[in-house]
Amino acid sequence: MDTNTAPEGATRLAEHSPRLDWAKLAPEAFKAMVRLDTAARQGLEPALLDLVKIRASQLNHCAFCLDMHSKDALAAGETAARIIQLDAWHESKHFYTAREIAAIELTEAITVLTDGFVPDEVYARAANEFDDGELARLIVAITTINAWNRFGVSTRLVPGHYSPAS
Repeated sequence: MDTNTAPEGATRLAEHSPRLDWAKLAPEAFKAMVRLDTAARQGLEPALLDLVKIRASQLNHCAFCLDMHSKDALAAGETAARIIQLDAWHESKHFYTAREIAAIELTEAITVLTDGFVPDEVYARAANEFDDGELARLIVAITTINAWNRFGVSTRLVPGHYSPAS
Protein backbone atom coordinates (compact mmCIF):
# COMPACT_ATOMS: atom_id res chain seq x y z
CA MET A 1 0.00 0.00 0.00
CA ASP A 2 1.32 3.43 -0.93
CA THR A 3 1.31 5.42 2.31
CA ASN A 4 1.54 8.67 0.38
CA THR A 5 -1.80 8.14 -1.36
CA ALA A 6 -5.06 9.53 -0.03
CA PRO A 7 -8.08 7.23 0.34
CA GLU A 8 -10.18 6.89 -2.79
CA GLY A 9 -12.12 10.06 -3.48
CA ALA A 10 -10.17 12.12 -0.94
CA THR A 11 -7.77 14.92 -1.71
CA ARG A 12 -4.70 15.22 0.45
CA LEU A 13 -3.50 18.55 1.70
CA ALA A 14 -0.34 19.90 0.15
CA GLU A 15 2.86 19.14 2.00
CA HIS A 16 4.84 21.97 3.54
CA SER A 17 8.23 23.06 2.30
CA PRO A 18 11.34 22.67 4.41
CA ARG A 19 12.74 25.91 5.82
CA LEU A 20 16.35 25.18 4.94
CA ASP A 21 18.75 22.33 4.30
CA TRP A 22 20.76 22.50 7.52
CA ALA A 23 22.87 19.46 6.63
CA LYS A 24 24.06 21.16 3.45
CA LEU A 25 24.55 24.53 5.12
CA ALA A 26 26.36 23.14 8.19
CA PRO A 27 28.04 20.00 6.83
CA GLU A 28 30.60 19.67 9.64
CA ALA A 29 27.86 19.77 12.27
CA PHE A 30 25.87 17.19 10.29
CA LYS A 31 28.91 14.91 10.02
CA ALA A 32 29.55 15.29 13.76
CA MET A 33 25.94 14.27 14.47
CA VAL A 34 26.32 11.20 12.26
CA ARG A 35 29.52 10.23 14.10
CA LEU A 36 27.82 10.71 17.47
CA ASP A 37 24.84 8.63 16.34
CA THR A 38 27.15 5.86 15.13
CA ALA A 39 29.16 5.85 18.37
CA ALA A 40 26.00 5.69 20.52
CA ARG A 41 24.72 2.60 18.71
CA GLN A 42 27.75 0.45 19.54
CA GLY A 43 26.80 -2.47 21.77
CA LEU A 44 23.04 -1.78 21.88
CA GLU A 45 20.41 -3.84 20.09
CA PRO A 46 19.19 -2.17 16.89
CA ALA A 47 15.54 -3.04 17.66
CA LEU A 48 15.79 -1.37 21.06
CA LEU A 49 17.34 1.73 19.51
CA ASP A 50 14.55 1.85 16.93
CA LEU A 51 11.98 1.96 19.75
CA VAL A 52 13.94 4.73 21.49
CA LYS A 53 14.15 6.78 18.29
CA ILE A 54 10.46 6.35 17.53
CA ARG A 55 9.36 7.19 21.09
CA ALA A 56 11.50 10.33 21.32
CA SER A 57 10.27 11.40 17.89
CA GLN A 58 6.65 10.91 19.00
CA LEU A 59 7.23 13.06 22.08
CA ASN A 60 9.00 15.76 20.07
CA HIS A 61 6.41 15.70 17.26
CA CYS A 62 9.09 15.17 14.63
CA ALA A 63 7.12 13.77 11.71
CA PHE A 64 10.21 13.38 9.53
CA CYS A 65 12.00 11.28 12.17
CA LEU A 66 8.85 9.26 12.90
CA ASP A 67 8.57 8.44 9.21
CA MET A 68 12.26 7.52 8.93
CA HIS A 69 12.63 5.45 12.08
CA SER A 70 9.30 3.64 11.73
CA LYS A 71 10.20 2.64 8.18
CA ASP A 72 13.69 1.57 9.24
CA ALA A 73 12.24 -0.49 12.11
CA LEU A 74 9.71 -2.19 9.83
CA ALA A 75 12.41 -2.93 7.25
CA ALA A 76 14.54 -4.48 10.02
CA GLY A 77 11.70 -6.82 11.01
CA GLU A 78 9.95 -4.85 13.76
CA THR A 79 6.21 -5.47 13.92
CA ALA A 80 3.68 -2.80 13.12
CA ALA A 81 1.84 -3.67 16.34
CA ARG A 82 4.83 -2.78 18.54
CA ILE A 83 5.34 0.51 16.69
CA ILE A 84 1.63 1.38 16.91
CA GLN A 85 1.45 0.54 20.61
CA LEU A 86 4.57 2.52 21.50
CA ASP A 87 2.65 5.74 22.15
CA ALA A 88 0.53 3.82 24.68
CA TRP A 89 3.25 1.61 26.14
CA HIS A 90 1.99 2.12 29.71
CA GLU A 91 -1.11 0.15 28.74
CA SER A 92 0.70 -2.26 26.42
CA LYS A 93 3.79 -3.28 28.35
CA HIS A 94 3.22 -6.89 27.33
CA PHE A 95 4.37 -5.97 23.81
CA TYR A 96 7.89 -5.24 25.11
CA THR A 97 10.67 -6.73 27.20
CA ALA A 98 11.65 -5.32 30.60
CA ARG A 99 14.84 -3.99 28.99
CA GLU A 100 12.86 -2.22 26.27
CA ILE A 101 10.45 -0.72 28.81
CA ALA A 102 13.38 0.58 30.86
CA ALA A 103 14.84 2.20 27.73
CA ILE A 104 11.48 3.68 26.67
CA GLU A 105 10.87 5.04 30.17
CA LEU A 106 14.36 6.57 30.28
CA THR A 107 13.78 8.04 26.82
CA GLU A 108 10.65 9.79 28.06
CA ALA A 109 12.38 11.11 31.18
CA ILE A 110 15.34 12.51 29.22
CA THR A 111 13.18 13.87 26.39
CA VAL A 112 10.62 15.68 28.53
CA LEU A 113 12.92 17.56 30.88
CA THR A 114 10.25 20.18 31.56
CA ASP A 115 8.79 17.64 33.99
CA GLY A 116 11.96 17.89 36.08
CA PHE A 117 15.06 15.79 36.50
CA VAL A 118 15.24 12.16 35.43
CA PRO A 119 13.60 10.40 38.40
CA ASP A 120 15.84 8.15 40.47
CA GLU A 121 13.38 5.25 40.05
CA VAL A 122 13.50 5.52 36.25
CA TYR A 123 17.28 5.65 36.25
CA ALA A 124 17.48 2.71 38.68
CA ARG A 125 15.23 0.56 36.46
CA ALA A 126 17.44 1.35 33.46
CA ALA A 127 20.61 0.68 35.48
CA ASN A 128 19.14 -2.68 36.46
CA GLU A 129 18.65 -3.66 32.80
CA PHE A 130 21.85 -2.22 31.27
CA ASP A 131 25.47 -2.41 32.35
CA ASP A 132 27.25 0.92 32.87
CA GLY A 133 28.70 1.04 29.34
CA GLU A 134 25.36 0.20 27.74
CA LEU A 135 23.59 2.75 29.92
CA ALA A 136 26.07 5.46 28.96
CA ARG A 137 25.59 4.69 25.26
CA LEU A 138 21.81 4.56 25.71
CA ILE A 139 21.85 8.02 27.26
CA VAL A 140 23.98 9.25 24.35
CA ALA A 141 21.56 7.62 21.87
CA ILE A 142 18.56 9.27 23.55
CA THR A 143 20.30 12.64 23.59
CA THR A 144 21.29 12.24 19.94
CA ILE A 145 17.77 11.43 18.70
CA ASN A 146 16.49 14.43 20.63
CA ALA A 147 19.03 16.61 18.79
CA TRP A 148 18.04 15.09 15.43
CA ASN A 149 14.37 15.76 16.30
CA ARG A 150 15.14 19.39 17.03
CA PHE A 151 16.91 19.79 13.70
CA GLY A 152 13.95 18.15 11.95
CA VAL A 153 11.27 20.19 13.69
CA SER A 154 13.03 23.55 13.52
CA THR A 155 13.86 23.22 9.82
CA ARG A 156 10.49 21.58 9.02
CA LEU A 157 11.90 18.50 7.29
CA VAL A 158 9.18 16.92 5.16
CA PRO A 159 8.04 13.39 6.07
CA GLY A 160 6.84 10.77 3.63
CA HIS A 161 9.69 10.55 1.16
CA TYR A 162 12.17 8.44 3.12
CA SER A 163 13.01 4.93 1.92
CA PRO A 164 15.05 2.61 4.14
CA ALA A 165 18.35 1.30 2.80
CA SER A 166 18.11 -2.20 1.40
